[in-house]
Amino acid sequence: MPRALKLDYEFRNERILSQALTHPSMAGKSNNQRLEFLGDAVLGAVAARLLFELFPEESEGELARRHAALVRSETLAAVAREIGLGEALAMAASEAGAGGRDNPANLEDACEALIGALFMDGGYAAAEAFILPRWTALARDTPAPPKDAKTALQEWAQARGLPVPSYHVRNTQGPAHAPLFTIEVQVQDHGHASASAASKKAAEQQAAELLLAELMRDV
Repeated sequence: MPRALKLDYEFRNERILSQALTHPSMAGKSNNQRLEFLGDAVLGAVAARLLFELFPEESEGELARRHAALVRSETLAAVAREIGLGEALAMAASEAGAGGRDNPANLEDACEALIGALFMDGGYAAAEAFILPRWTALARDTPAPPKDAKTALQEWAQARGLPVPSYHVRNTQGPAHAPLFTIEVQVQDHGHASASAASKKAAEQQAAELLLAELMRDV
């Protein structure tokens, strides 16, 4: 295990850990994208159960908003920094030179990949043991179900009898391992806004924030 990585777990299969720590910029090597896909699903399941047990009086919608806040990009990147994941990543010199070790999108992806690797190596229990100590405190520190921008924009539209907001990818730039997505959101004929970010989820949230701000100014 890399010295930089602060992880209280011994992998039986070091190859799965190595894959989780391999950025897609490392051509010719098995990278962490498949494990990222798996880890995203595992984190989602553990977080859902955690919230279900912590907040027995809350509705499905309230739990869904809490869940979105728990698994958002910023949270994953913060956990990755806490355990030294950026320094442990294997990546091309060009990516590292461009600030890749502290790139929030890289950190988010690597954190999900690490969770996927824990799941593959030690099963659900290993992944849960990593997730619960970190995400339980985050869940408890949020006094009320937060409303992310996408949720708030959808509620604004529904309150006025409008269709739900539509999101479209308008442009994708950059290399495959470090893309930049431009997303446009529109609420029927009530305006539209665009934003760019390293992940589609982040770009959608930013676009929703911009459109909400515009709609609030027009009130």
